Amino acid sequence: MKSFFLFFHILFLTGFYSLSGQVDRVNRDSYRIHIAKTDMEIEIDGILDEPVWSQAEKAADFHRILPIDTGYADAQTEVMLTYDETNLYLGIISHDTLPGKRPVESLRRDFSFSRNDNFIAFIDTYNDQTNGFAFGVSAAGAQWDGMQANGGFVSLEWDCKWKSAVMNYPGNWIAEFSIPFRSIRYRDGDKHWGINFSRMDLKSNEKSSWAPVPRQFQSANLAYAGTLVWDHPLPGSGVRVSVIPYVSGKVTQDKETEGDPDFGGGAGLDAKFILSSSVNLDITLNPDYSQVEVDRQQTNLDRFELFFPEKRQFFLENSDLFANLGTETVRPFFSRRIGLNSPVLGGARLSGVIGDNMRIGVMNMQTGMQDTIPASNYSVAVLQQKVFSRSNISVFMTNKQVTRSREDSVFAGYKYNRVAGVEFNLASADNRWTGKSFYHHSFYPGPEDDRFSASAAIEYNTQQFSTGLSHIYVGRDYLAEMGFIRRTGYHRMQPSISYKFYPAAKRIANHGPELAMDTYFDTDFSVTDLEIELSYAIVWLNRSTLSVDLEDGYLKLLEPFDPTNTGGNTLPAGSEFRWKELSLSYTSDTRRLFNYMFTARYGGFFNGTRFSLDAEINYRVQPYGSLAIESSYNRIMLPEPYTSADFILFGPRIDLTFTDKLFLTTFVQYNNQIDNLNVNMRFQWRFAPVSDLFIVYTENAYPVNLQTRNRGLVLKLSYWIN
Repeated sequence: MKSFFLFFHILFLTGFYSLSGQVDRVNRDSYRIHIAKTDMEIEIDGILDEPVWSQAEKAADFHRILPIDTGYADAQTEVMLTYDETNLYLGIISHDTLPGKRPVESLRRDFSFSRNDNFIAFIDTYNDQTNGFAFGVSAAGAQWDGMQANGGFVSLEWDCKWKSAVMNYPGNWIAEFSIPFRSIRYRDGDKHWGINFSRMDLKSNEKSSWAPVPRQFQSANLAYAGTLVWDHPLPGSGVRVSVIPYVSGKVTQDKETEGDPDFGGGAGLDAKFILSSSVNLDITLNPDYSQVEVDRQQTNLDRFELFFPEKRQFFLENSDLFANLGTETVRPFFSRRIGLNSPVLGGARLSGVIGDNMRIGVMNMQTGMQDTIPASNYSVAVLQQKVFSRSNISVFMTNKQVTRSREDSVFAGYKYNRVAGVEFNLASADNRWTGKSFYHHSFYPGPEDDRFSASAAIEYNTQQFSTGLSHIYVGRDYLAEMGFIRRTGYHRMQPSISYKFYPAAKRIANHGPELAMDTYFDTDFSVTDLEIELSYAIVWLNRSTLSVDLEDGYLKLLEPFDPTNTGGNTLPAGSEFRWKELSLSYTSDTRRLFNYMFTARYGGFFNGTRFSLDAEINYRVQPYGSLAIESSYNRIMLPEPYTSADFILFGPRIDLTFTDKLFLTTFVQYNNQIDNLNVNMRFQWRFAPVSDLFIVYTENAYPVNLQTRNRGLVLKLSYWIN
């Protein structure tokens, strides 16, 4: 059976790949800009007064992407490039077509792309049309940087040292970049990089790019990048080291146990070793994550584990090789499992490009003991080889190994869990065909049984038409302790089809229907879950959207379940339910100072009904910050003797950016499902590049009388020594 799944899924994707064919690298051949070395000193001040800028070749005549992707942009942009021994320089002139203040949300680094006037450069340093780096600024001067993977998706958790400056004038704004070669990764000796430039002009609601990108794709898509031609082959960078030590102090108090304040502190460091221009080694010792933003709470009405994203910096940088294994609900590696209930002592990560289009990622982390939780070692290794124009094949292995445990530990006697697998990621040259196929197998003590997972998925996207089909199987005994596996013992099929109309109307950008089905079968191919959803969406030229969804559902419980997760009476295993649900969603024009979104739902819910309303309201005082209020209301109405409930989740958030280096975020979350009021205040001062002072205060209290449950205050100082 395993061989059948592996053969069928690979055949499935390669067959579709042969149908998709190859397209010419139109943008790479047609959109080329040459860069020449300079010996002039360039001051990064946003004033392009150095002679080199008037001599450099220009990337101009930007093309519209949105609201329509035909013709040249009205708000044009000009880009010039040069370099010296240590830095890549960009000079950018962004022209306006409309008068008035340029919309910006705040001065915070890694701003929201769609809420700020901005310019971004996307650089394919490996020439694989898949991986690269992105650098940008808002019109107010805030920086935006990230690492690109999977064809162009940008991970903003990656930060590096680089300089930028912005100057604003009545008819345009000018930016200047200085990007150190040591901050990015590339292959020695290359004379070409892929490159594209994106401009968001919110006043005219126009997104544009130098090399044209079809509007169904994000402007970061490296399949449509042009070519940067160097006048000399790029040299290697050699071995370099940077160290980020930290010191911290904290005081915590558990009021529920009437404990006294507990004082503590710590020190540790992160180190980065640039082994070559394309490979780096990261090491962390006694890491501290006290400054990490608090999780956004969720109302739990699910039968399975809720997903909370990873937010710790060390695990997020260069993480695409590890984090993208599997699918959203079947991840063999999920870094949040590391140190979830025990301290992380240290670890290392090696990542980069070796040989001809091969990427490597190896990570090892060690945790200590915490009460009855044993000390464990966590390892993951991935090799990824590019095939065809933009596809790749990966092999990987994860290993969780218990290294020390107490005799009374619930984990005593259970020493290891491993998962090995192979994956094929499909991306055609024009990005219209994308897909994935994989086979994973888990290993742990005990007799072999149904321990594998396999999947195949394919999607086809044009401007008007999109369709997709996916199948996944997860065995009853498939176990990935380092991963995120929502459930086991099922087949899942997900077909979908949608169509968009692009009318000539002056107000509507596009509209159209989508039909999707999501079906779970048990291992005997008996249906346990079925959801059919028909929706219709309208997108206006001002980016506001409206969608209506009608869902028809069926569910068979495999285990007893309390629909409210409040400890009430449970519905028995084997119970079957059918229901319909209607929902309406609207998102307003995010360019406005006041904007909002909401989703309202009403329909069946197991043997009763549910009404829910989710809303978010935002108001910004540009460029100094914003006020947001997120709320969720669920009314569950069930017949006796089952428990009905009203759940409220309410969260105001104040985000202040006094300067581009001084930030204060206050987040309050009221959740009556867990009877808790959480307050999290986080102050950050970036006093030097990638060097910060954090002061974080957290408190949990009972909502009724505001009596404190527990609280803590943390101070953390880190400094990048380069």
